[in-house]
Amino acid sequence: MTTRLIVNADDYGRSANISRGIREAHTRGIVSSTTCMMNMPTVVEDIQIALRETPNLGLGVHLLLTAGRPLLPAEKVPSLVRTDGSFMKLEQLVAQHAQLDAADAGAEWRAQIDRFIAGAGRKPTHLDSHHHTTYFTPDLFRTFLGLAKEYDVPVRLPIPQGVDATGLSGLPEPLVGPMLEYAPRLLQQFQPRHPDAFIAAFYDDTATKPELLRILASLGAGTFELMCHPGYSDPELIASSAYAAQRDRELVLLTDPEVMAETKKRKIELISFAQL
Repeated sequence: MTTRLIVNADDYGRSANISRGIREAHTRGIVSSTTCMMNMPTVVEDIQIALRETPNLGLGVHLLLTAGRPLLPAEKVPSLVRTDGSFMKLEQLVAQHAQLDAADAGAEWRAQIDRFIAGAGRKPTHLDSHHHTTYFTPDLFRTFLGLAKEYDVPVRLPIPQGVDATGLSGLPEPLVGPMLEYAPRLLQQFQPRHPDAFIAAFYDDTATKPELLRILASLGAGTFELMCHPGYSDPELIASSAYAAQRDRELVLLTDPEVMAETKKRKIELISFAQL
């Protein structure tokens, strides 16, 4: 029996301190992959540091529609932005998701992927999205899968192969039902590379050592992705994000000696999306 696990840290580049924490969660812990927020100020510099200091850390792109500003001029992606030219917040995007133009999203996501390639000198190991926005409408998901095919990279799968609603974690509740209808069909059409299942249970109040050990103990044969959000918080992050101090706690847990020992005991192979 072979168990392979991608421990993916979201939000690389969100701040220099989050990026530093993710690199430490890789060098001292079980994190094996991360995804980069390509519209953030320090992200290109952070990618360069990762390439030097953590060459085995998978580097993907965390496609954005709900944080910061688009890379493209606001007038090029009018359905994605507020009057000040910034991306909508999550609640507003959910409320207006039916009005989103997938062509706008595709153009912006392409700009984000291309900025990664220019900064890293290589294509990303995979694609996923902040707040799972790539699953908000059939057209957005089709656009996302089309980009993954074009760039020949794997994707995060926020639903298990069996389309079991219990596996849906993090997607806004009003969007779950429609997604269960169209996602299997589009996955069959595009046939992207992806892990067998996505685990989002290690988050906020459930980001605890017992929960992390339970997840590791529950893994059977196959390839799995565990989402996490380690990092170092700082005053700027605390002022701008509801998920700040939780990152420090996740970093401690993901580098905990007992967690490391459990991974080795169960012969869990830590991989990145590049090995799919």
